[in-house]
Amino acid sequence: MKDWFTKNWGLKLGSLIFACVLWVIVTNINDPVIQYKVSNVPVRFIHTDVISSQGKVFDVLDGTDVIDQVTITAARSIIDSLSEQNIMAVADFNDLTMQETISIKLSTNKYNDKLESIKGNIDEVRLKIENKKTLSLALKATTTGEVSEGYLLGDITTDRNLVKISGPESVVSQIAKAGVDVTVSDFTNNISTDADIKLYDADGEEIDRSLVSMNISSVKVNVEILETKRVPLYYQVSGTPAEGYMMTGQVEGNVDSLLIAGKANRIRDIYQIELPEEAVNVTGQTEDMMAIVNVADYLPEGVSLVNPGAGLVTVTVYIQPEQRKMIKIKPEDIRIKNIPDGYEAALVEDTEEYEETFIGLRDDLSLVNIDNIEPTVNIDDLQSGNEGETLKDGTYELVVSYNVDQEKVSTAEETKYVSVIIKKAE
Repeated sequence: MKDWFTKNWGLKLGSLIFACVLWVIVTNINDPVIQYKVSNVPVRFIHTDVISSQGKVFDVLDGTDVIDQVTITAARSIIDSLSEQNIMAVADFNDLTMQETISIKLSTNKYNDKLESIKGNIDEVRLKIENKKTLSLALKATTTGEVSEGYLLGDITTDRNLVKISGPESVVSQIAKAGVDVTVSDFTNNISTDADIKLYDADGEEIDRSLVSMNISSVKVNVEILETKRVPLYYQVSGTPAEGYMMTGQVEGNVDSLLIAGKANRIRDIYQIELPEEAVNVTGQTEDMMAIVNVADYLPEGVSLVNPGAGLVTVTVYIQPEQRKMIKIKPEDIRIKNIPDGYEAALVEDTEEYEETFIGLRDDLSLVNIDNIEPTVNIDDLQSGNEGETLKDGTYELVVSYNVDQEKVSTAEETKYVSVIIKKAE
C-alpha cells in the first residue's frame, strides 16, 4: 500500500489537478455565471416610527425610494429561478445618518447566499426631515361651466364640510384653502356626484396633495339646478293719508317684472308677484310718498330672485290735497226710478233746491257737474227687506244718490233726504 501511494506520485497529483480543472471547465460551460438586471425596484421602509415618534415627517428626495436598476450576478441556474418579486430593497430608519440618509440593503428572499453579488445604481435613500404640521380647513364647493338657458344654480352642498391635512410644515403652511369643483355645463336637473378635494395656496395655485395626507380625499357634492321664469310685479298700498289729503290712485314702481327661480313644481303656477298692502303704508302722509321695498321678503316659499339686487324696488304713491266743489241741486234735477207698475210718484210740491258739496281730487271733481251726477231717488229702497208686501200710498223720505265714483268722490254733507209722494195710479 505504501508503494501504491508513493509510486508515481507526481503523475497521480497531476491527474488530480487535471480532473479539478476539467470539472471547473465543464461546470462553467453547463452553468455559467451571468447577470440579471431589474429596473425600478421600490425601497421598503422599516422602523419609520423613529421619525413619527418625534412629531416629524420625512420626504424622499430625488426619487431615491426607487432604484433605477439592480444588477444580480450569479450562476445561470440561480438566475433562472429568480424574478422581480424576489428582489428586496430595504431602508431601515434605525440606520438614519446625520446627513439624513439611509443606506439601502439589497438581497433576495431565496438563494441569497448563492449570489455572486447584488448591486443597485444607488445605495442610499436621501431624505428631508422636518416638523409635522396639522391643519383643518373648511371645504368650499364651486362650479365651472354654465347650466342650460332658462336654469339657474341653487344651493351647493357637500356631505363633509371639513378636511384635516397633515404633512411637512413647509408644505402645510402654504395651504390657504381646500375645495371641490363640479362641472355643470348644460345641466337641467340636480347633480349629485363625488369630487376630489383640491388644495390651494393664497394665490390660488394648486398644491400637490401627494405631499401631504388628508383624512378624506373626496366628498359627495349636491348641486341644485333651478328653473327660471319672468313674471310681472304689481304694487298695492294700505293706510289713509292725513285728513284733507287723498291718494290719486297712481302707484308707480321702478320695476315692472322680475326673474324668479325655483323648482319647477314651485314656480309653474306663479304668473305674477303682488306686493301685499302692508308693504307700503301711507297713513298720515301729506305729500307724495316714496318707499324702498325688498321684494324678496314677500316671495312664496321655495322661490328666489335670479338677481337678488333687483329685489330692492322703489315705490312711489302720489298724494294730493282734497278739493271741494259745490253744485246746486234743483227739484227738477232729481229723477225717481223703479216706480212699481200701477203706481205714480213725485217729489212733494214744496221741495226746495239745495247745495251739495263734493270732495275729491281736482281731476276727479272736474268731471262732477249737474249733467252727469244724475241725482236719483230709488223706490226699491222702500221695499228692500219687505219683498211680497204691497206698497201703500203715502209720503216717504228717500235718500238722494249721485252717479259718481265713490272711491274717488264723496259728499261733505250728511245724507240728503227728499220727500216723495207715492200713490196708486188712477
